Amino acid sequence: MGRPNPLKVRHQRLRKKVSGTPARPRLSVHFSGQHIYAQVIDDEAGRTLASVNTTEADFRGDKSTRPNIATAIKVGKLVAERAQSKNVGAVVFDRGGYIYHGKVKALADAAREVGLQF
Repeated sequence: MGRPNPLKVRHQRLRKKVSGTPARPRLSVHFSGQHIYAQVIDDEAGRTLASVNTTEADFRGDKSTRPNIATAIKVGKLVAERAQSKNVGAVVFDRGGYIYHGKVKALADAAREVGLQF
């Protein structure tokens, strides 16, 4: 059977406390080995309001797209712009069980620079 994945345990513990509302949706981030995903989610309605990931055409043409801090900054800025175009100014940050450091911090800071509040 084995031990549970610590990342999943941390994410489940975090999701007990963090939930998106229509007034303050949840900004959820996920990092796979090759890609970065970010979504702004209204949990009450069960709808994704804005999303960005590195599998989109905007990122696919660029050979320098890697799951690193530089790409996380681009994703953070783009998700904030898309959220603001949907009239979302404030969010709650769901770090997805990841430690708030490196790529996670870079994405959050980039979103704050564009004007998203959390």
